Amino acid sequence: MRRWNGWGDSATTMELPEQGADFLQSLVGRGQVLPDASLDEVMAQVPPSRLPAHQLVSVDAETRVRHARGQSLPDWLAMRSGDFGVFPDGVAFPESAADIRELLAWAATENIVVIAYGGGTSVAGHINPQADTRPVLTVSLARMNQLLDLDEDSLLATFGPGANGPQVENQLRARGYTLGHFPQSWELSTLGGWVASRSSGQQSLRYGRIEQLFAGGEVETFAGTWSLPCYPASAAGPDLREWVMGSEGRFGIISQVKVRVTRLPDDERFYGVFLPSWQQAQEAMRELSQARIPLSMLRLSNAVETTTQLALAGHPRMIGVLERYLTLRGCSEGKCLLTFGVTGDRRQNALSLRQAKRRLKKHGAVFTGRFLGNKWQQGRFRFPYLREALWKAGYVVDTLETATQWGNVLPLMNKVEQSLRDGLAEQGQQVHVFSHLSHVYGQGSSIYTTYVFACGKDYAQTLANWRKLKTLASQTIADNQGTISHQHGVGRDHAPWLAQEKGELGIAAIQAVVDRLDPQQQLAPGVLLMDKRHD
Repeated sequence: MRRWNGWGDSATTMELPEQGADFLQSLVGRGQVLPDASLDEVMAQVPPSRLPAHQLVSVDAETRVRHARGQSLPDWLAMRSGDFGVFPDGVAFPESAADIRELLAWAATENIVVIAYGGGTSVAGHINPQADTRPVLTVSLARMNQLLDLDEDSLLATFGPGANGPQVENQLRARGYTLGHFPQSWELSTLGGWVASRSSGQQSLRYGRIEQLFAGGEVETFAGTWSLPCYPASAAGPDLREWVMGSEGRFGIISQVKVRVTRLPDDERFYGVFLPSWQQAQEAMRELSQARIPLSMLRLSNAVETTTQLALAGHPRMIGVLERYLTLRGCSEGKCLLTFGVTGDRRQNALSLRQAKRRLKKHGAVFTGRFLGNKWQQGRFRFPYLREALWKAGYVVDTLETATQWGNVLPLMNKVEQSLRDGLAEQGQQVHVFSHLSHVYGQGSSIYTTYVFACGKDYAQTLANWRKLKTLASQTIADNQGTISHQHGVGRDHAPWLAQEKGELGIAAIQAVVDRLDPQQQLAPGVLLMDKRHD
């Protein structure tokens, strides 16, 4: 069963190895375990609903609790402490576009705030109800999860927006196809959510980001149904799909998604490679991406992340053997782990592998075969479960991400990491910080940074520490040629920095579309744009 106050299935755990706990304590000090609230305690806080009765809406207390928060660190602290603050007044479960239209018409008549809910995996505050004089309705799209059509000639699939990663892949693979979109949240996140937040999958190097996969669909708005026709290409003015991607529920609720699919590959393999230094590793990554060698993924961990991964991997004897081997081959202190994959036809993969090896060897790469690549593949969706293990040990973990051009990757990564590393110095608290590059382009790369610190003396202090770190890092990104979000979207957490990136005219253009499609500002207020609250 899905956890009500954390990530994923309660039957799935990821234990922190003993040496991993010792490693963390040596870096950030002893953990501070905070007490967890129970579900019964939280349900007792849920106030009576302000919504009039509707056949599609549940006002059950547990349902409202389970749809009240996403997966950001503030959400985590709210769920664990039991201090939710605000709950939706009800949760709707439409099964068709007609149901969504009915709900929007009802919301317009009754002056109800509407929040679209996919898999509940937001890490930027997209789905959290805010204090409002108007009742708040969360619209779960979980029942709209079917493959509706598959055009095998044009390789186009039509889905309901609530299909999560496994549902998308299982239905396509049964017919011999794949979407190939695998964000780390794949287990729970949904197709509609990927479109709404401009998601990027771990194998975007082969399949593309959601921008390349989203072909068209339909959006239900307060102004009517917005249809996005599906063409191979078009020069008929601005591409309106671009407005829907990244709209984050501000324009309407996505009711149908058409995506470009691919036939299942014959062969797929992942490899682990170590390079002696960051400089050599980043140059190798840049060359591989700009040479357009047909790899399916590239991921480069900096030296601190590499050390952390090895420390938390368990199997200390095996890791010790690996460390000695790498030292003999010239990869010791400062080494960086690069993981890459080849996907497709076997002969094509063999050629791609030879090309990749040839370029990597120029930079001193030490190949370790498929063992580490297989480990990455097996655990690629398990990292979010580590938050549970760290929490039980008294630590919190969070991530942030950006993207920038190649010449700015190292300077920006260093500045972001330093802002986090020094962010709690006044409190005498240490922060463990590390980064990797996981989505590369000819122009530049994403930077994905993880930071770990011990819980404060209580929930309030822990949240205050997070806010300080998040603000410092976000401002550093905005001031140093980085996008405020490469893959997590804007939500409420990143909204304060969006105007710095888009400019005054850009924000005005977005606001104009919101005003046309949602004249009463009822759709996800506060998301994307800094709206005035209705307290």
